[in-house]
Amino acid sequence: MIDSSCPGRPRRRLALVSVLLLMLVVSVSGTSGTAQPARAAAAAYVTINGAGSTWSQNALDSWRRDVVQFGMTVNYAGTGSSDGRNQFRSGTVDFAASDIPYGIKDGNNLDEPPSDTHPFAYIPVTAGGTTFMYNLKVGNRRVTNLRLSGSTVAEIFTGGITMWNDPAIAADNPGLRLPAIRVVPVVRSEGSGSTAQFTQWLLATQGAVWREYCAAARRDPCTQTSVFPVVPGRGMVAQAGDLGVAGYVAQPQAVGAIGYVQYSYAIQAGFPVAKMLNQAGYYTEPTPGHVAVSLLKAKINMNKNDPRVYLTQDLSQVYVNDDPRTYPLSGYSYMILPVSLNNPMTLAKGETLADFGKHALCQGQTKVNALGYSALPINLVQAGFEQLRKIPGANVGNISIQSCHNPTFSTDGTNTLAKNDPMPPACDKRGPTQCATGTAGAKDEDTPVRDDGRDGGGGDPSADPTDGPSGNPSGGPSGGPGGGTPDPGSNPETDVACDPDSADCGVGGGVGNGGDPNVLAQPVSAEADLGNGFRFALMALAGVLLIGIGLGPPLIAQAGARRRQRESDGGPLPGARP
Repeated sequence: MIDSSCPGRPRRRLALVSVLLLMLVVSVSGTSGTAQPARAAAAAYVTINGAGSTWSQNALDSWRRDVVQFGMTVNYAGTGSSDGRNQFRSGTVDFAASDIPYGIKDGNNLDEPPSDTHPFAYIPVTAGGTTFMYNLKVGNRRVTNLRLSGSTVAEIFTGGITMWNDPAIAADNPGLRLPAIRVVPVVRSEGSGSTAQFTQWLLATQGAVWREYCAAARRDPCTQTSVFPVVPGRGMVAQAGDLGVAGYVAQPQAVGAIGYVQYSYAIQAGFPVAKMLNQAGYYTEPTPGHVAVSLLKAKINMNKNDPRVYLTQDLSQVYVNDDPRTYPLSGYSYMILPVSLNNPMTLAKGETLADFGKHALCQGQTKVNALGYSALPINLVQAGFEQLRKIPGANVGNISIQSCHNPTFSTDGTNTLAKNDPMPPACDKRGPTQCATGTAGAKDEDTPVRDDGRDGGGGDPSADPTDGPSGNPSGGPSGGPGGGTPDPGSNPETDVACDPDSADCGVGGGVGNGGDPNVLAQPVSAEADLGNGFRFALMALAGVLLIGIGLGPPLIAQAGARRRQRESDGGPLPGARP
């Protein structure tokens, strides 16, 4: 018989289970990787508007989607860095994003910062690489492992190289026999931070080639520029935004096209990017770890007394970083923030903007590696939080930096992402061999290569790797190793390279790939390592308890009622012994 002398037991059990469930829910919330902004839940965020960089737009758009759950609406228009700075200066947007700061001279024009009545601050929000996305085939097979030296890139984007079978390109690619089709350089049509960073690199490392092009474009003085000067007759195409450039290159009919975009656009489009030759003599792409390594050499202006330059970057030492993992065209992009209550900024907008910036610097950095960027190092995150506190209406609070679970953070202050970044494989070193593995959005698609450099022009492996092809200091077309006549016995559709370690000569064997170059370092804290699995286990247990609480009491009550009814009728209970 059921003991009816203690009717409160089921209620006590239910209360106990409810308390346990509440504790589990609180624990799950506490371990969540998405921390809510420190603010009163009842207060509503106001909408904020921004404009500017398309280089950083994929990250910004991801963060904008993230914060919808907190009630934030952040509008952003990718109109180019130049337009973003102009709109912020004129007061038509609440914030801007730009790949370069104010105050840079473009030809004879100085990009003046906002007036003293409209003070501002920079915070770095994205790190990444400017890449060369391309559309190239040999026969019916797509090329996904193209390599380019800096001098070859410069010749392509100034019209000096016009065919894909040019000897200079052949010297960079000893395992490929590229087709005799035209190179179509695709540049930006509007004011662009990507163009400014690219032409700054051209001026610093390929000065003679860039100055010759400036003369042809009638640009005097010859400086870096945000608007790429298109010289008629040099076969260039201009498109708006990174998305426009990537969209043009990705067209099926655009075989032969190559354009500069942020790495994430090539990943999204499913297209490869060219590996660039670095100072150490290795061809690399801007994986998160390679960018982190590269930017260890970036000089960050730490003059807090001059907000017009504080936290801005000098990349000159990045270009010549001799670490084999370096990607030369690595850099940062910034948000430009108001620090006074001038139109259109209000205290309510300032609160929203600061909380959005906090998400970008903290939780937002945990997602950028997968998008095609590289998480910011701890010193820039800390400096960014101090900048956010200057925004009128900001309620940043005393956030624990370690709670951000940024993959660069460590207990000893070193950049974990850079420290754990693997070295490039031997087949990416300049010489007679070439890796078969694809890059960016085509990293799982290998391109068969030959390993003897017969007609691809492998160059002299004993030459100084920092020089041009075959030791030519200019690095330009020399008519040297790439100019041999094709071997009549070779077939670019079937010839493949053999793995030097395993002697495997299968098609698409991935010669010496050395593992996935996209390996990401993990945070050193145990909570970050265990967070996802533990959180999911707690959520599953909480779900089971919730179902039990909802269904258990009615089923128990119903069974008890049937049992009591049978007893009152004098009949035997099911399963009871006679």
